[in-house]
Amino acid sequence: MSSPTRPLSYLAVLRLPSAGRAFGAALLGRLSYGMVFLSLTLALTAATGSYAVAGTVIALEGLAYSLLSPLRAGLIDRYGPRRVLPALTVPYALLLVCLAALTWQPGASGWLLGTLAVAAGGCAPPLGPVMRTLWSDLLPDRQALQRAYSLDTVAEELVFVVGPLLAGLLAALATPAAGVVLSAALIAIGVFAFVSSPALRTPSRASTRPAEPGAEPVPTRRRLGTGALTLPIATSAAVGLCLGALSLLMVVFAERHHQTAAVAWAQAALSAGSAVGGLAYGTVSWRVSGVVRLPVLSTVLGLALAAAGASPNLYALGAMAGLIGLFVAPALTTAYLLADEFVPPEHRTQAGAWVNTAFNIGDSLGVAAVGLMVDGLPLALCFVLAAVPALSSALIAVARPGRRAKR
Repeated sequence: MSSPTRPLSYLAVLRLPSAGRAFGAALLGRLSYGMVFLSLTLALTAATGSYAVAGTVIALEGLAYSLLSPLRAGLIDRYGPRRVLPALTVPYALLLVCLAALTWQPGASGWLLGTLAVAAGGCAPPLGPVMRTLWSDLLPDRQALQRAYSLDTVAEELVFVVGPLLAGLLAALATPAAGVVLSAALIAIGVFAFVSSPALRTPSRASTRPAEPGAEPVPTRRRLGTGALTLPIATSAAVGLCLGALSLLMVVFAERHHQTAAVAWAQAALSAGSAVGGLAYGTVSWRVSGVVRLPVLSTVLGLALAAAGASPNLYALGAMAGLIGLFVAPALTTAYLLADEFVPPEHRTQAGAWVNTAFNIGDSLGVAAVGLMVDGLPLALCFVLAAVPALSSALIAVARPGRRAKR
């Protein structure tokens, strides 16, 4: 067992009994999610000849995935991942195969595609929250768990970099629908390898985990409610709003500077910054609680985003994107840690799913909000407005303790 003063290294975390195997299987399954968005978008566009239809179908699938994610996670908390994950994965993979078959050639019905996409989003297995719950079972020490969560967050970030590249390669060499088929195969192989891992038979050690240094004890009644999750959920949604807005703002910035192709470098800098920040964050033994760290991380992220609008060229914007990324993985890691800490063990998967859902919904709303702003407002002002959610979430977090004391 690790101690708070000498936490396990990243390599030691992966060397825990069967942890590396379970983590690798979950990562393989999550690569499916990294691919499927671009593959399905390209396949739908080719099959229907309409960006409007393709966008609507993708939006419906994403909405079903996000809104029903806590429900699926609740089933896993109640019945266990070995029973629920395969039951979700089989229909999900089959629905992806059906979508691939329908989009292999032009002429598919938009209504049928939308129905299948909604059904697929509704039963997509929540591998990310389940893997984080497993880390929580395997690691009774908070410092070691922070390192595992940092590793998990960074790896998931990289999956969503590699996935689109793989989808684009398949679309160029074969057909976009082939990427949808590969996504179905990856999720099936990953999930069944994951549930067969001996790590899932490890008894939970959450009850023996010492509290995070500096953290206040959470009353049992509050632990069973949703109020304690306000901070991690709100911050996750705010980070999602900022990143969704930034993704479109970088494209608009590049277009206005006549360097559209170079926007990929700015996006890569954001991902690289997040990976570096997440790995560095996980190695620090913090003396203050996550309740204090999370508003600070959110504030710095928001200030960096607001300042990015003053970039004179795309190179400077890429540097600012890397700076913003330094705080993305740490903020999400801390949000997941707090969600794990604030609920009893039997609700950890659902709590993590709420944090994940908040981020996904925030990301989508951020893109939509910027799309409405960029034509009528100066671009630098759009960057400032995009930073407001992160700064607001930090202010709310700071104000909450005072309101509780007053009551």
